[in-house]
Amino acid sequence: MTAVTRAENIGVRAIDVYFPSRYVDQVELEQHDGVSAGKYTIGLGQSKMAFCDDREDISSVCMTAVQGFMEKFNVSYSDIGRLEVGTETIIDKSKSTKTVLMKLFEESGNFSVEGIDTTNACYGGTSALFNACQWMDSAAWDGRLALVVAGDIAVYASGNARPSGGCGVTCILVGPNAPLALEFPLRGTFMEHIYDFYKPNLSSEFPTVDGPLSVTSYVRAVDHAYTAYLDKLEKFGGVSQPSLKDIDYLVFHSPYTKQVVKGLARIAYNDFLRAPESETFAEVQQFKEVSREESYGNKVLEKAFVGLSKSDFAAKTEPSLLAARNIGNMYTGSVFFGLASLLTEVPFAQLEGKRVAMFSYGSGCAASLYSFRVRADTSDIAATIRLNERLGMRTKVSPVEFERAMELREKTHNAQEYEPTGNVDELFPGTYYLQKIDSMWRRAYGRTPLN
Repeated sequence: MTAVTRAENIGVRAIDVYFPSRYVDQVELEQHDGVSAGKYTIGLGQSKMAFCDDREDISSVCMTAVQGFMEKFNVSYSDIGRLEVGTETIIDKSKSTKTVLMKLFEESGNFSVEGIDTTNACYGGTSALFNACQWMDSAAWDGRLALVVAGDIAVYASGNARPSGGCGVTCILVGPNAPLALEFPLRGTFMEHIYDFYKPNLSSEFPTVDGPLSVTSYVRAVDHAYTAYLDKLEKFGGVSQPSLKDIDYLVFHSPYTKQVVKGLARIAYNDFLRAPESETFAEVQQFKEVSREESYGNKVLEKAFVGLSKSDFAAKTEPSLLAARNIGNMYTGSVFFGLASLLTEVPFAQLEGKRVAMFSYGSGCAASLYSFRVRADTSDIAATIRLNERLGMRTKVSPVEFERAMELREKTHNAQEYEPTGNVDELFPGTYYLQKIDSMWRRAYGRTPLN
């Protein structure tokens, strides 16, 4: 039996993103909802929100992302040995989205593709990435490449949470000798049982959310995952007294960008706890006696560390928020849209050799902080994604039309013997869309022309 050469520098070979062709402006949504100016744009830190009507579901948006990726990067379906999907948008309690994506493999004749869906709120995409990389790093690897698909349609009931929705899917090619090589075993993980955001009502797309608890859970997860990561960086990376200074860029899961500002501030707070006498923290010595548990509700402390970390935020994290600010929350895809944004906003000359850390959080909760090392040119990836250009190609619609689309999705959720009414002509070229659902809930899809 011929042995497969062990893979080295496993990680992201390429990445692409898909988001819908229409968006609603958050300033206009504030006015429509009758809330104070800045509630969504400053309070949440959001500018625009992508959405889709009844023509797109989780299977169609994932098919669009995968087929678009394969065409843009000229990858053959025959070369794929594993396909992992991370999503929390469920339209079937048994059949996985991955099996629907196998439709795209039919012409190649490749049906020997491992992997399946992974679900835990916004963390599923990260688990899918770990699964793919660990398969490639194991004796089970057969020499082929892997695809990781992560994304969701994030919708909320009418009310305060609705402006934090969005829609987007990422497709990632995992392989050896990658430009973004995963740093094994530098990974800090934190998991616990908590009811902060969950979806117990299977008859609805909408989640049940405890907003204040979710915010606290997010920063608690930052604390634990970051501390565990630094411990491994010291043990396996040979870094003495590790801190944020040893991370060049830090990408966060973004439910809304204001939460990311608080996330980076929390990193600074943890560095303070590890080295309170450092000159860096001369201005925050008054918080030395505050316990970690008390700190979660301390707004004065939070504001102080937001201010203290402002320059680090601008240099290390702000470039990763292009997509999040202009698309909204993509749940499992969010952190990878952050990576795509970073590659778009920061040229390879500045990224070369740098460490890019990723913080992934999924309610419930599951969280990890891990890192890549940029070891080869990322310019072609950024040029292929064309993120800024594609964001500018979208169509702005009124809040009234947005609400109409949300009502249509709510009304037709779990429908059978249904033909969608959304206008296919409004979709981007190359977009898969739902044609009909028959009496047995079987879904048929079409694709808009590429040109």
